[in-house]
Amino acid sequence: MRFAFLIMGDFDSNIDKAAIHDGSAQIIGVSDMQQAIEEARRLEKEGIGCIELCGAFGEENARRIIEATGNRIPIGHIVHLPEQDEIYRMAFAADKQG
Repeated sequence: MRFAFLIMGDFDSNIDKAAIHDGSAQIIGVSDMQQAIEEARRLEKEGIGCIELCGAFGEENARRIIEATGNRIPIGHIVHLPEQDEIYRMAFAADKQG
């Protein structure tokens, strides 16, 4: 199966991407939901069998991607355990500071 992982942040999906194993596994950076929806639709049309989303998407945006791809392929999103909420907040706050 071919699959893709979308990450959201300070990315440009036209250049911030990589593939391994002859393209069967891809990682693509997107800057916002509009880019994510465009990429998800493109990937689904190109035969990607599954899309995973980074934690920045959350459940609501995962549902938007599912809707955008017509619920034709599995869409997953990464979550973490609640006991790590503070660690995540600190890590991403530090990342934004540079």
